Amino acid sequence: MLLRLSTVAVLMFGFGFAMVPFYDQICAALGVNSLVPIERAAAKNTQINRARTVSVEFDANSHDLPWRFRPLVRHLNVHPGELAVIEYEVVNARSHAVTGQAVPSYGPARAAEYFKKVECFCFEQQTLAGGEVRRMPVVFVVDPSLPKDIHTVTLSYTFFEVAGRGGRS
Repeated sequence: MLLRLSTVAVLMFGFGFAMVPFYDQICAALGVNSLVPIERAAAKNTQINRARTVSVEFDANSHDLPWRFRPLVRHLNVHPGELAVIEYEVVNARSHAVTGQAVPSYGPARAAEYFKKVECFCFEQQTLAGGEVRRMPVVFVVDPSLPKDIHTVTLSYTFFEVAGRGGRS
């Protein structure tokens, strides 16, 4: 009796191991609950209009602020819907901290509603220590619904000193 019980236990244990590859094959064939990794195509952004290219030009100014401010790239060609990143560099020429706020403007003005910034230094005031050099990214997308007659968009930032923050000399 003990021999039969041991034999049945060993057979059941072996049957359980044999079921794993069988289960994986059935699930893979049916496309459900598969534990076997299935190769999938890389996720693609179907919003990108690869048939069209828009030139984005970058400009930088400071208004009564002792900062040297410039884009590291003057222009970039992007496909509408494509995520793009550029950097601006700012240098505080004063020996003490100064706080500024960047205000964007667009050319043509109607392009503003189609220029979507995901990350931008213009979202917050920037305080730079005396002599500090900082690189600041702008992450953006040009909306695919940008009118077809707009081929170039200019993004211009002007930094203004924030009154009462960092003082004037």
